[in-house]
Amino acid sequence: MKVMKFGGTSVGSPQRMKDVARLVTAPGEPVFVVLSAMSGTTNSLVEISDYLYKKNPDGANEVINKLEDKYMRHLPELLTNEQLLTQTREFLHEEFQYLRSFTKELFTSFEEKSIVAQGEMMSTHMMAAYLQEQGVNTVLLNALDFMRTDKNAEPDPVYIKEKLTALMEQNQGAQVYITQGFICRNAYGEIDNLQRGGSDYTASLVGAALNVEEIQIWTDIDGMHNNDPRIVDKTEPVHHLHFEEAAELAYFGAKILHPTCVQPAKYAGIPVRLLNTMAPEAEGTIISNATEYGKIKAVAAKDNIIAIKIKSSRMLLATGFLRKVFEIFESYQTPIDMVCTSEVGVSMSIDNSAHLGEIVDELKKYGTVTVDTNLCVICVVGDLDWSNVGFETRVMDAMKDIPVRMISYGGSNYNISFLVREEDKRRALQSLSDHLFK
Repeated sequence: MKVMKFGGTSVGSPQRMKDVARLVTAPGEPVFVVLSAMSGTTNSLVEISDYLYKKNPDGANEVINKLEDKYMRHLPELLTNEQLLTQTREFLHEEFQYLRSFTKELFTSFEEKSIVAQGEMMSTHMMAAYLQEQGVNTVLLNALDFMRTDKNAEPDPVYIKEKLTALMEQNQGAQVYITQGFICRNAYGEIDNLQRGGSDYTASLVGAALNVEEIQIWTDIDGMHNNDPRIVDKTEPVHHLHFEEAAELAYFGAKILHPTCVQPAKYAGIPVRLLNTMAPEAEGTIISNATEYGKIKAVAAKDNIIAIKIKSSRMLLATGFLRKVFEIFESYQTPIDMVCTSEVGVSMSIDNSAHLGEIVDELKKYGTVTVDTNLCVICVVGDLDWSNVGFETRVMDAMKDIPVRMISYGGSNYNISFLVREEDKRRALQSLSDHLFK
């Protein structure tokens, strides 16, 4: 069995839903499908919640009416069987009546999570109805019956495996099993969500619980590339990544996958394949625990980086100096990305300038502070273990004409990063691409 996850744009219209239906029935083997809400729905549900927080039921009702009209117009385009059409229309009507019920009650974050969860409820019901109309043996499983988080708001894998395995045994023989992504119950039985990674997280948790052959993440983005095709000539998709390589790329703009959401798959040893609903015949990118030794996979970049350098003779042979510096960033909830140290100084990069002024003022207590802006992190990802002699020469040769503010290597076996001026980004990326991939 495989798990197939589809995002909001993949089920964003009746035609897109029909395309997804063809994909999930093509393998000819049982599949487990995880769906997001139809594109735009979650934003509308959040807007409804915002009006209710502001005690404006009229504004909320206006958004509800507009959203209901959109869904009701979609239905005849999706379903032709009168019985299924009527049943689905009644289900959706009850859903929107449920949303309207919140306009008469006290509204808190608990109610908001219940409202936001309805987008996935509606998309999965519509998809199940269409598959049934096509004669596909389909079972719709409610994620709230098996997906649960613990008191630390982390998924409870033991509970998920126990409940989901029991549900699968009760519904044996189906060709397609469908459930909702993103939503769950918390340790107290209240409707909640998985936060990081959303529906991708659901797919990974389901895959690990059922010990499936493969987890497929379908989007309308064409996998991961070895560079940004808008900036660098002749880029190619990356066919294989180690989980750690994918995690490195996630920070540098590969928003296709959140590192946390694939951890259950990583620990269970289940490969994750990234595929494109617009080009289903493409191989995509496979992410697994296998390492392609000695191979550089990709180059990525992240803009709007700020470098902060603090120089102080008090740092020499002192203990606790770095802790004091890092605590300043922690107090302003500003993550540090790159760190380079010397005997009398430390340089750090951040990508959030919200509290830059306050951070600099605090750092001045410990030394002389210099700030550089309009910088860019260039990241080379691959099997870069220090025992692989020679890759440093190739990378450094590519960067020989580029002014480099900082270099970071050794924190990971899969990443070497350079901090350069944004104006040098295109030149650096093209040079790295020419030296490493041609």
